[in-house]
Amino acid sequence: MPNAGKVMNRTLEGKWIVITGASSGFGAAGARALATGGVHLVLGARRVDRLDAVASECRALGAASATGVHLDVASGDSVLRFSKALDALTNRVDVLINNAGGAHGLDPVAIGDDRDWEAMVQSNFLGLLRVTRALLPRIPRDQGAWILNIGSVAGHRAYEGGAVYCGVKAGVRLITEALRLELNGTGIRVGSLDPGMAETEFSDVRFKGDRERAAAVYRGVRPLAAEDVAEAMLWMVSRPSHVCVDELILKPTDQAAFHKVHRRE
Repeated sequence: MPNAGKVMNRTLEGKWIVITGASSGFGAAGARALATGGVHLVLGARRVDRLDAVASECRALGAASATGVHLDVASGDSVLRFSKALDALTNRVDVLINNAGGAHGLDPVAIGDDRDWEAMVQSNFLGLLRVTRALLPRIPRDQGAWILNIGSVAGHRAYEGGAVYCGVKAGVRLITEALRLELNGTGIRVGSLDPGMAETEFSDVRFKGDRERAAAVYRGVRPLAAEDVAEAMLWMVSRPSHVCVDELILKPTDQAAFHKVHRRE
């Protein structure tokens, strides 16, 4: 990370930070960005082997501690087990980054698959609510704590084939707004970071491993990298305690809108 990021990160030294969906993509990049400031990281995801590798990287980068814990946000029981595992590590969470989620399929509603729909609702929508509910009692009041929800520009504008994904990401945006109202007066900050086109495993998952179709999404475009989104995460959560970034939309320069993307030959 740039030196500026390290300077910002000093304000987080000693803080306990939980990141869901931390085995790859935005979650893993965010963990690495935050690690350089001596924070304690608790990383949740389903792929424990990859999670352990990210935790090891974070310790090497300067994290005071970094622990990977199995977490499937689509399962209420898994969220409860994650919460209990957290008890053995700390009784506080200074920053909660709800990052777990993803898109499944790009079919129009007329031929959509229930399994894809349910996966998106469980991971992006209900999972965020479950984790927040479970960890909220540990988030300290009046100490600059954060709940940062990773949404998407899909939550602001719909596109063909994206009815469910756009719907759940719009839900994330509105859950964030509701939480901000409910927690007003507690000193807990609540905000969302909504990236546009970013090259991670997102399209591989959406197209179920069809690498050619996934690669076509970014052909001729310079998309965001996971590290770009991680820098935005770091900037948001390292603001002074009286500053809340309610909503940040981050897009590559080549993307003016879903339907307006500059592609080079």
